[in-house]
Amino acid sequence: MKTILNAVATVLSLASAHLCLAQGYPARPVRLVVPYAPGGPVDIVGRIVAQKLSEAFHQQVIVDNRAGGGGNIGLEIAAHAAPDGYTLLMGANGVIAINPALYRNMPVDTQQDFAAISMVASSPMILVVHPSVAASSVKELIALAKARPGTINYASSGSGSTAHLSSELFKSMAKVDMLHVPYKGAGPALTDLVGGQVQVMFTGVSSTLPFVKSGKLKALAVSSEKRLALLPDMPTVAETLPGYEVLTWYGVFAPAATPGAIVDRLNAVIVQSFAAADAKAKLAALGADAQTDTPQQFARAVAHEVAKWARIVKESGARAD
Repeated sequence: MKTILNAVATVLSLASAHLCLAQGYPARPVRLVVPYAPGGPVDIVGRIVAQKLSEAFHQQVIVDNRAGGGGNIGLEIAAHAAPDGYTLLMGANGVIAINPALYRNMPVDTQQDFAAISMVASSPMILVVHPSVAASSVKELIALAKARPGTINYASSGSGSTAHLSSELFKSMAKVDMLHVPYKGAGPALTDLVGGQVQVMFTGVSSTLPFVKSGKLKALAVSSEKRLALLPDMPTVAETLPGYEVLTWYGVFAPAATPGAIVDRLNAVIVQSFAAADAKAKLAALGADAQTDTPQQFARAVAHEVAKWARIVKESGARAD
């Protein structure tokens, strides 16, 4: 009986300690590592996260941009930081789910070395073509590509990028052959697409809509499973190719050994913050939807994404090193 009482007392003591830890956190500024340069979508979403956490905690959350190595430099810095909740990572599908398959020598294990806190947002890509392309739907583009195998060029923001692999998944599911033309970034690729040097591209919604509205590009579909509220009349690729779905997602992580009480506290604040109308509006301006979950749900989603992109990278033959 005494042994049981001692065990119960120990459990209660630990629970009390965890509660105190969570209630006292954070007691000083928090660093949010963004593994990309300022100005890109991961950085922009990261700054929204930092602002929301700062408001909730009444502590400064500092964005620390650590670009390089396709995001791997920032990953390594965040993974090796003290697991005390004072260093967090603003992750995205590219660096978390695609890089493990793309790089032979990853500095970290993105599933084992990080604790998933919550997804924050997701956004689809949009499939656009130059107006000279004789296709106004996904079905017509597939028919055209089958009739002219290897002659249609598609642009991407770089080998192994989400844009590249989205196109490779499309090719695989549609059973068509199109030629990949990689660029150093989405901007130059989009410029050449508008200029007619390339013909097809999967790219971000917000940066592309102005060209679609002006008639400089034709939009065929979005890559999400369901139609976008922003573009309710725009079909999805999945309406022609059932099962096709590519989302760029953004989420917050901490070093793997970060106490569960801190992870849970961060999760609760993120979920509450991104249910607010102002946060949703800021994300909508980027063509993204707020999307939060529990740490457990997020970890399962990451595992699914890692497996999915490993298969696509292998089939594409893409390599970054």
